[in-house]
Amino acid sequence: MNTELKRTLGVFDAVVVGLGAMIGAGIFAALAPAARAAGGALLAALALAALVAYCNARSSARLAARYPSSGGTYVYGRERLGPFWGYLAGWGFVVGKTASCAAMALTVGAYVWPGRERAVAVAAVVALTAAGYGGVQKSARIARVIVAAVLAVLAGVVVVCLSSGAADAARLGGGDWSGGDRGVLGLLQGAGLLFFAFAGYARITTLGEEVRDPGRTIPRAVPLALGIALCVYAAVTVAALSVLGADALARSAAPLADAVRAAGWPGLTPVVRAGAALAALGSLLALVLGVSRTGLAMARDGHLPRVLAAVHPRHQVPHHAELAVGAVVAVLAATTDLRGAIGFSSFGVLAYYAIANASAWTLDSGVKDRAVAAAGLSGCVVLACALPAASAVTGAAVLALGAVAYGVRRRLRPGI
Repeated sequence: MNTELKRTLGVFDAVVVGLGAMIGAGIFAALAPAARAAGGALLAALALAALVAYCNARSSARLAARYPSSGGTYVYGRERLGPFWGYLAGWGFVVGKTASCAAMALTVGAYVWPGRERAVAVAAVVALTAAGYGGVQKSARIARVIVAAVLAVLAGVVVVCLSSGAADAARLGGGDWSGGDRGVLGLLQGAGLLFFAFAGYARITTLGEEVRDPGRTIPRAVPLALGIALCVYAAVTVAALSVLGADALARSAAPLADAVRAAGWPGLTPVVRAGAALAALGSLLALVLGVSRTGLAMARDGHLPRVLAAVHPRHQVPHHAELAVGAVVAVLAATTDLRGAIGFSSFGVLAYYAIANASAWTLDSGVKDRAVAAAGLSGCVVLACALPAASAVTGAAVLALGAVAYGVRRRLRPGI
C-alpha cells in the first residue's frame, strides 16, 4: 500500500493555504469574545497573541525544515521528545480540530441559510471533502479564490469604517475596565481567544510532505503568511473599534456587520455576511487538510487504524483519512452544535504548540533560537491557563483521556 505523498506546493501555494486557514472565520468570530475579555486592551491582546504566534511559527518552521513529513507537531514531538509527546500533540490536534471543522461547517450554514444551517453544513463538508480528494493542488486553487474574496471584503470593511464620520480614534483605547474587563487576566484571556485566529499557519507545516524543497519553502512561507494575517487583523480590529468601541464590539453577535452598519453603510451587511461564509469555508478546507494529514501520520505509526495511511495512487492524497475526517465532521455537523468551540480549540492548539516549542528547544541552535522557543512555550502555557475555565477544563480532560488511551494501548501492544 502506497503511503507516500507527492511534493507539489511552492512558496505561493503554501502561503495561500496558511492564509486560507488564518484569514478565515477567526476574525469574524473571535473579536467579540476577545473584546468581552480584554475590553480596552483588545489591541494589546492582539499584539500578545501575535507575539506568541510568531514564536510558535518560527519554532515550527525550523522543525518542519528538519522533518518535512506530514503530521506537523505529531512528528516533531515524536522525533525530539519521544513517542508519547508526539502522540499527545497529534491527539489534541485531531480531536480539537475535528470539533473546529464541525464548528466552521455550522458557521457556513448559519450565514448562508439561517434555519437550515445543518443541511448546508453537511453539504459544505461533502463538497470540500470531494475537492480535497482531487489533490492538494486543487485544494490550493480553491483556497486562492476564497482568500482573494475574503481579503476584498475585509479591505472594504476597513475602508468604509475608517473613512466614515463615525470613526473616532479615542475609541481604540476606550472601554469600561470594570465588569467584563479583568485587568491582566482579561488581557491574557483575550489573547488566548484571539490566538484561535492565528493558528492556521500550522497547516503549512502539517502539509510538509507535499511542499517542494521544504528546507527553503517552509521557512519562507510561514512568516509571510503570519505577517500578512497580522496586518489584516490589526487593520480590521482598528476599523471595528474606531466605529463601535470595545463595549459595543463585546456585545455584538456579528461585529463586522455591525461595524459597517455603524459606519453608515447598512447595504454592505449582506456582503460582509457572504465574506464570513466564505471565510468559514476556507477555514474548513484548511482544517480538513490538516486533520487528514495528521491522521495519516498517526496511522503510519499504528495510533490510528493503518487503513487511514493509504495514499491515492493517482491523486496523491491520503484519501482514506480525508474520507474518514469528512464523514465524522458531517455527522457532528448534522447532530451537534459546536459553534462555541473557540475556547476548546484554542486550548488544544496551545498545547500542540507548547510541544512544538519544547521540541524546537532540543534542536542544535543558538541562544536566540532557544530564547524564541522558551518564549513560545511559556506563552502557550500562560494563555492556555488564562482561557475560560470551561474551555481549559474540557481541553485538559481531552488530553488526559488521550494519555490514558495511549497507556492502555502500550500495555496491550508494547510494539507501538
